[in-house]
Amino acid sequence: MLPENFMRQALDLARAGIGLASPNPCVGAVLVDDQGQVVGTGTHTYEGVKHAEVLALDAAGQRKGKRSRGATLYINLEPCSHQGRTGPCADALIAAGVKRVVAAMEDPNPKVSGQGFAKLRAAGIQVDVGLCAEDATRLNEAFTKYIRTGTPLVTLKAAMTLDGKIAPPPTEPQVPGIVAPSGGWITSEAARAHVQLLRHEHDAILVGVGTIVADDPLLTDRSGLPRRRKLLRLIVDSRLRLPHDSRIVRTAEDDVMVLCSFAEEKKKQALQALGIRVEQVPGVRPDSVPDLRGVMQRLGELQITSLLIEGGAKVNWAALVSGVVNKVFLYYAPKILAGTGSIPFAGGDGFLQMSDAAQVKNIRLHRFGEDFAVEGYL
Repeated sequence: MLPENFMRQALDLARAGIGLASPNPCVGAVLVDDQGQVVGTGTHTYEGVKHAEVLALDAAGQRKGKRSRGATLYINLEPCSHQGRTGPCADALIAAGVKRVVAAMEDPNPKVSGQGFAKLRAAGIQVDVGLCAEDATRLNEAFTKYIRTGTPLVTLKAAMTLDGKIAPPPTEPQVPGIVAPSGGWITSEAARAHVQLLRHEHDAILVGVGTIVADDPLLTDRSGLPRRRKLLRLIVDSRLRLPHDSRIVRTAEDDVMVLCSFAEEKKKQALQALGIRVEQVPGVRPDSVPDLRGVMQRLGELQITSLLIEGGAKVNWAALVSGVVNKVFLYYAPKILAGTGSIPFAGGDGFLQMSDAAQVKNIRLHRFGEDFAVEGYL
């Protein structure tokens, strides 16, 4: 089997940790003996504690000095060299007699990046870096952002028509950003199923209270895939007007947080009595909505590495103009709403000059039947 095939297997094992590894990175490891046979594999999960390479060594019987000696390890992330919840994985590889390590990328943590490789090389182990690096980087982009800045990777998601409308005029019965005037969905079932996978990849989801009032959504991860922590459901609500009988309140289990800049004590206590967490984050101006940059700092303190924004036009614009958005995932259906009353993807003042417009780069296109999505980075 070609080296790239072993690395692809390691990446697949790493992807099995999505939803289970955060705030740690997703890591998969494949141990191959000198005959080219896979003798051990591992997937890191936060609750499992052990790192992927150690799990692969265990599977190969390294404690009895068996198949790991002289083997090659394929792994999507640099083995650690420091003491954390576990001992240094580089030391474990050296002790097991591994002769070669093929890694896709360095550890993005500035405090440790490259040190694991240096320790392995100092022990005489051959180290090769860069195989399938692009895929490995994308897989752990949220961890990279979080470990370097202390704030989550922020993805702005929306579903819209070809002319950029997320809902018909508000005089029609509809669900902004999701349901058309007839009561039908803007996007297809396949696209909506993918949204659940996107939610599964994130630690938290954020909307404005207006979306709760108008739509009464659950904002849950309905992918059916396992996750260690429930999707944290965040609501920007400057005046604490979250309806107490909304579905998100009725289903709250310490996974719903209201973000406000000023909390009226009586309203705050009433929400807390219903199991809602209320966090005060200063606004850009007194009595304004919470500063989204401050929100990101607070989420970082809570070890939230990735945030999905599914807001309406106001929240989308606030996110863009604040500069917190790192990437977009925009779903388009082959429909045209037209009209000045239809709700645009982003409201507000908008960028006043083309040179000020948010630039989306490194674009990928995805197809969902007749629908498509644009994924890109700001």
